[in-house]
Amino acid sequence: MRSTTVLPGTPSPPPSAGDVPLHRLEVAGPGAAPFAAGSFEEVGPLSRWDRPHRHTFYEIVHVSAGSGTHVVDLARWPVRPPQLAVVLPGQVHHWEGGQGPEGTLVLFTDDFLVDHPGDRELLRELGARCWFGLDAEQDRSLRPLIGELVAEHRQRAPGHESVLRSLLHVLVVRAARLPGRTASGREPRTQGRPAAVAEAFTRLITRPRAAGWTVQECADRLGVTAGYLTQAVRAATGRPPGRLLIEARVYQAQQLLAHTELSVRQVAARTGFADPAYFSRFFRRETGSSPGAFRKHHSHHHQSLEAPRRPA
Repeated sequence: MRSTTVLPGTPSPPPSAGDVPLHRLEVAGPGAAPFAAGSFEEVGPLSRWDRPHRHTFYEIVHVSAGSGTHVVDLARWPVRPPQLAVVLPGQVHHWEGGQGPEGTLVLFTDDFLVDHPGDRELLRELGARCWFGLDAEQDRSLRPLIGELVAEHRQRAPGHESVLRSLLHVLVVRAARLPGRTASGREPRTQGRPAAVAEAFTRLITRPRAAGWTVQECADRLGVTAGYLTQAVRAATGRPPGRLLIEARVYQAQQLLAHTELSVRQVAARTGFADPAYFSRFFRRETGSSPGAFRKHHSHHHQSLEAPRRPA
């Protein structure tokens, strides 16, 4: 979605007073997949930034060398490679001291998970644990997979987006199998009522029937005021709940366009739009393409992976 990605060289807007900087994902050009993978040097100097900041995207980091500390939401994790880190959109993090780190990063936005929506819940669980020490066997399992993601992203061969989504799904599932605890040594759990409200809100807006709900309607269902919900969600993610509602609505529309044969009019109705023309304008504004173009593009990438059938 446009609000989570930018073209190379686009400056980040200055944060509001008291807020930490919010970085958006750089993509190759208009219509490019919201995905990037490569070394710290390839991703750029902000990948090792030593100032607290947030992202609009997920960041999976395979640390292969270096030292120092990775600070995520005030939890401090010593860098002792090989390790894997998972940073969620909205989490505050930075690198501190030492040498490095060195390794590989995999970056992607929420809507890149359109083929595997269940991965969103796995990533939330991974983000709660955040930091994983890898033994030799675990490192051998993950390193080639991450290398394939980097190679596929660099080559951009026909069908590469579908391959990237499939490889990313495997990476998320394998990472979810890793043993790990929070910085306190306990299993992850929500901290405080505001965090619990924010977590409940993120679960609520993934429901199909949530399409078209307002912030006030969500607050009513969660038993809080709209003001309290806005404060809780901003504290947890760095973004207002209205923006997240829009992104959830777009994500649902993308899934329906990619994986069903519903007409654009039917997709509009399913996502809470009475006027298909308004839905098309909304979808183009948020994604940069029309519903029909998105469906055609997604269908093309899937078809390009199908092996040609020999005549019987």
